[in-house]
Amino acid sequence: MPKVEKLLLSCSSARSSAHTTRKLIGFKRRGQYVRCMNQLANYGIKPIKSIRRGRLIVCYLDNRRTDKLHSLAAHPDVKFIEPDSKVRAHGIGPGTGSGPVRIRSCRPASPYVKRKLRAKSAKAGVRSNDSGGSAPWNVKQVQAHAVWPSTRGGGVGIGIIDTGIGKNADLYVSGGVNTMGGSSYADDNGHGTHVAGIAAGLGKNGLTGVAPGAKLYAVKALDANGAGYISDLIKGIEWCIKKKIPIINMSLGLEGETSSALKEAVERARKSGIVVVASAGNSGPSNNNGIDQPARYSDAIAVAATTKSGRIAEFSSRGSGIDVAAPGSYIKSTKPGGGYAVMSGTSMSCPHIAGGAALLKALNPSLTPYGVKKRLRASANKLSGYGSKVQGYGVAQLSDAAGIEREAESARHRSKARASARRKKK
Repeated sequence: MPKVEKLLLSCSSARSSAHTTRKLIGFKRRGQYVRCMNQLANYGIKPIKSIRRGRLIVCYLDNRRTDKLHSLAAHPDVKFIEPDSKVRAHGIGPGTGSGPVRIRSCRPASPYVKRKLRAKSAKAGVRSNDSGGSAPWNVKQVQAHAVWPSTRGGGVGIGIIDTGIGKNADLYVSGGVNTMGGSSYADDNGHGTHVAGIAAGLGKNGLTGVAPGAKLYAVKALDANGAGYISDLIKGIEWCIKKKIPIINMSLGLEGETSSALKEAVERARKSGIVVVASAGNSGPSNNNGIDQPARYSDAIAVAATTKSGRIAEFSSRGSGIDVAAPGSYIKSTKPGGGYAVMSGTSMSCPHIAGGAALLKALNPSLTPYGVKKRLRASANKLSGYGSKVQGYGVAQLSDAAGIEREAESARHRSKARASARRKKK
């Protein structure tokens, strides 16, 4: 069988054309990846992207070279070949029916959007605590304000993999990266800025996020239309791993067949100790494919959407793998350039949980990604009238989750004290 680097060269093209397809090629070992990179460079072919840690090369493959492509896919050195598909933000903006949009104002949504955002009735709503002062209703619904006397996030980093983060008095961005080939991580859509405000709005002008003390990092992997390639997301995930950012928020998704490349990147993040939070999707009950990727991966925390009245939003995707629910309907948050806007979608639910994870990590920095997920599930408030494929374990209750952590910490101290007492007796 020909060497893998020669096969890849024979299928590759230096530029896009009507006969090429953008593909992700994953290799089983580092040496094979390096040899392929060197071979392409020797012939003047620069891959669209290369991800060393994931042993991934993104390039244009010529569809006319059918036999060579089959041989490359079947080569023992190749782990997988898959399309470098587009991923889209999970926001529904004012004045449009669905999908990611530029945020222009805080005006009410059109009648069409109101129909899209209708919610199913429930026999019981979520528990609420009205003692949160100026905290927004959505922050109160997940009990974040009740944790603030203990911690506001204490410098815990949250990587917002999105359209970037724009300037706003209620946001402080500690750093960032553009994985799409540009140099700026400023937000040219509005979606990422809105998500960032929910997670960690400072409250200077009255809008406080779930974890106002957390550190925001802007990872621009989606363009002005709220779309980006799988490889752009993976680059963003790898950047967060390298920077040791403990929480990743991905308010975005991909339908259809599972992407091995993205799944492995999320797994690498989790193994590095990173809590990955992802939105379930906005396809409602009619989507036969279940929830979107990466939310459906077991290494991520999948988030569904609730309304102000404590019901599951009609647009929220259904399917196996949902962990918890959080507010996602008509959420007010920051927009680029200052001021606020209203958006809906599981995109808005997701940063409630990312911010909640920051609160839990601030209380216990050694808490693992599984530990965060376990506490969120165990303390969630189950809504009557909905199954687990709609709400997961229920609406996240962060104060209760923090209480579980405090109880666990107390139990550890008691156990250590008993062990110490036994040693002294001996």
